[in-house]
Formats: sequence, structure tokens, C-alpha cells
Amino acid sequence: MSISVIKRSLLSLGILATTVLLAACGSKSSDQGSTKLASNQKISLSTTAEITSLDLSKIYDKTSFIQIDETFEGLYRYDANGNVEPALATKTKISKDGKTYTINIRHNAKWSNGDPVTAKDFVYSWQRAVNPKTASQYTYLFDNVKNADAIVNGKLSPNKLGVKANGKYQLKVQLARPTTYFKMVMARETLYPLDQKVVEKYGKKYGTSAKYTVYNGPFKNVGWTGTNDSWKLVKNNQYWDKKAVKLSQINYTVAKSPSTAYNLFQSGKLDLISLVGEQAKQLGKSKDAVKRPLAATEYLQYNQRKGVFKNRNLRLAFSLALNRSQLINKVMQNGSIVSKGFVPADFAKNPKTGEDFAKEAYVPGTVDHDAAKAKQYYKKALSQLGKKNLTIKLLSADDDQTKDVIEFIQSELQETLPGLKVESSSIPFASMLARASAGNFEVNFTGWSADFADPISFLSQFTSNNPENNGKWSSQAFDQAIKDSNNKDANNATKRWQDLINAEKILATDQGIMPIYQANGIDLVNPKLKGVVYDRINGHYDYRTAYLTK
Repeated sequence: MSISVIKRSLLSLGILATTVLLAACGSKSSDQGSTKLASNQKISLSTTAEITSLDLSKIYDKTSFIQIDETFEGLYRYDANGNVEPALATKTKISKDGKTYTINIRHNAKWSNGDPVTAKDFVYSWQRAVNPKTASQYTYLFDNVKNADAIVNGKLSPNKLGVKANGKYQLKVQLARPTTYFKMVMARETLYPLDQKVVEKYGKKYGTSAKYTVYNGPFKNVGWTGTNDSWKLVKNNQYWDKKAVKLSQINYTVAKSPSTAYNLFQSGKLDLISLVGEQAKQLGKSKDAVKRPLAATEYLQYNQRKGVFKNRNLRLAFSLALNRSQLINKVMQNGSIVSKGFVPADFAKNPKTGEDFAKEAYVPGTVDHDAAKAKQYYKKALSQLGKKNLTIKLLSADDDQTKDVIEFIQSELQETLPGLKVESSSIPFASMLARASAGNFEVNFTGWSADFADPISFLSQFTSNNPENNGKWSSQAFDQAIKDSNNKDANNATKRWQDLINAEKILATDQGIMPIYQANGIDLVNPKLKGVVYDRINGHYDYRTAYLTK
């Protein structure tokens, strides 16, 4: 997910340098025991970025994904370790060949307007997502569903997608190939249901504000106009499991400055914040501090449609010029770690040996600080480009943490590479994502958090035709490795693993992107806030079972 920290999951999810990660102690509502609940079950949270949309088919950033997580619900949900558990699904039967899923859906789920949630709502939502007219950036999640690729590429009608309703409460999904992680995919927001009647009623307005959206999750959004920087989530009394929901309201506000967020926390106006820089250094050992490991990578993407960054030597020069250790130790100071590649550490293990993916796929000389070699690559690049000096433009979001990171990158590159000038452009997060998606950038600082706990969640976005591949880096060998992992080796865990290792090594060797750091974090939490489930895989927070104690 667009970090996705962002999208950009993104996750989109994005994201992190682009989205404040909000968390709390506790796990599930069963922890309440005899604990006395506070009479006022309202909490206040902040983000560093505005909502871009409430249309789950179109969102691509972490702020919006988190809002969808709280106001919608799919067939499955994630637990704290990124594993899936049933949500609207009551029973799932998988055929022997692994390609047919028959899923029974609970009968008591409703939309916030009282409409029943049915199998047809999933069919409509999935067909809408893969329809090229929708322009969803998360269509890759449907890659293994029968006919999805042809539909996304405009070669088949969306109604040919391998999903159909068997009556009102049973969904049948036909895959093009066995997919061992498909339940994890079905827990992603893009595969949540939509109330067709409401979507068609509002048309292009759907999801552009709270009043043009309908919800089937534990909360519903009120007060978001589409442009404002504060809104509320209130308990959805139509939610099928409303007894599990203790919070009556979640107040959200956009706070791009860490100092602003900290002051609000200190005055009791926020119940949790993420710590960065000096804050993390000074408060990281506080009794109210909580470390948040996260499967997310911040990186530079280069526009390789045309221009200087088609040159591999220049891309390598940039990577080796950056002292990542200094960045995380002197600027971040929040538990982030240096990236060995695009797929994060402690995310996936070799099914045969248990080796960590990031360690096994690491390519020496691609992310290691080496000023002398950086100068050599840079000199070669200038000669090949016929230039004596170079000016490049670096695009990023405008929150304070990102600005600090960009300042460091700018300084490092200019000091190490003679004749290089880096001009930075910091703009609102949503605008940055829009420009990046449109290819309107030269170099872009962005991030990606996992959509689910499998390396394909990271690597597939850099196949040549993936809509997430904003820089348009392309490698036939990379594409083939991903294709093999999804097709001929899909049912062979060892061979599939090697396909993905090969893909990561190709990406690293060619420096298709420049991985910088894995965005772990530290949160400062109101000790009275319990029951929040934090997913260390995609960095999303589930407040469905959260509550305040006295």
C-alpha cells in the first residue's frame, strides 16, 4: 500500500514520511475483563495529510485507507501480525485445485442507510474496481482473478470478471491460477463491498465527501466536506457487531507539524501521536511510548520515461552518495532502519531455510554509502549524458518530517556529487500523489507499505504496465520473474520464492528505484486508550474494539 505510508497503501498506502501513524496499546476487546470503561468514549487523533477520497475503488494513500478501515468492512480483516480472520465471511470453501473460492456471507450485515450487505455488493465493487473507467490504482490486487488482466487492459467487459453471486449471501470467486495468499488480498480495502444503489445515485460525487458516501463498518464519517482538515467518525448503529464497538466518536484533525501534534497531545487534545526526530530521541523511552515496527519502505522513484534518469550510472551515483545511517540516526531517530532493498526486513521468510527475504535478496554495492564510487558513477553518467553539471528537481510532500528528510538528501547529494544542484518542491500530500501518478515529476520521494504479508505486495508494482509504476522503469527479466511466481511456480513455494528473490535482485542491480529506509516508528499514547489493533505489516490501525478506561 500506496505508503501507501502512503499510497502509497502507498498504501496506497502510503506512509511514515507522508502519513502520521496513529496507534495505541492493547490488542482486542477481550482484554477489557473487569476494567471499568470511561463514561466518555470519544478519542482524538491526527494525521499529517488530508483525506483524498472515501471511494474505496479510487483511494491510494494511507490516510484515506485508514478512514476506510474504520467505516467499511470486507470479507476478512487483519490481526496484529497481518494474518486474516473472518469479518463478513462466515465460511469459505476452496476447491482442490486452489482456483475456486465459495464464500458464505453473514446475513445480518447492513449499510448505514439500512440496506442489506449482499454478495452482489461485492460483485459490483470488484467489477467497478477493474473497470478502466474507474482508474483504480490498485487493480493489481485482482491480478489472479479470472479475466482481470484482460478487463483492466480494456479487452473484456467488467462483467466477465471471475466473481458472481450465488443467491443473496454466497459469493463465488474463480481465479486464473492458484493463489495461496488470496484471503490476505480479500482483506484489502479495494475488495470491500459497495452499495450499488448509492454509488449510482451520486455518480461522480460518490466518495467526494461524507454526505455522498454510505458505510457498512463500525463507524461512519461525518463532517468531511472533501476539502476540510478536520472530521469525525461516529459509531454506526447499523453495524452488525455494534456491541463490540465501544467508542462513540473519533475526532480527526490534520497536523502537519510534529510540534503542533505534540502540543495538542500535551494539552490532552490528542490521544496519540507519532514521534519523529528530536521528539523520538527525547521521548522514545517514556512510559507512554510504544514502538511500531512496520513493513514499509521510503524511496526515491525516478521518471524514466525520458531525461537523465534513464542513465543507470546516475541512479547508482545517487544511491551510493546517500549516507542512510546518518539519515535515520540524526534525522529520523524513531527506530527506522536502513533499507537493504525494496522489500523490508523481517517481513517474509524463506519457506525452506527460514532466511529473511531482505537479507537473501540483498545486492552489495547498491544501497551502501560509498562517496568515492558515487563520484565515479556520477562522472561516467555526466560523460554519457554530455553534461558538465546537472540540475534536478525533487518532488515530495510538505509535512515537517518529510521536509527534514528531503533537506538531508539534498545536502548529501550536492556535497558528494560535484556540479549537482537539487531543487526541492514540497507540496500537499494529495497533490504530490496526483503529480506522481500523472508522471509529472523528475525525482519523487515517496513510500510503500505492504498490502499483505507476501513480497509480491511490494515487487509487483514495478512490472512494466503496473499503474503504480509511476517512473515507468521496465525490465523484461523482472517482468518474467514476477510472471513465473504468479503462474508456473505458483504452487511450488521454493521456486516461487526464488522467482521473487531474482526479481528483487534485478530491481536493485538496475536501481529501478532507490530504497532509503524502512519506516518503523514510535507512538506516544494516552495510557487510558486500550484495545487498538495495530497491523505491523501494513501499518493500519483498527479502532473497532478500542475503548477508554477510567
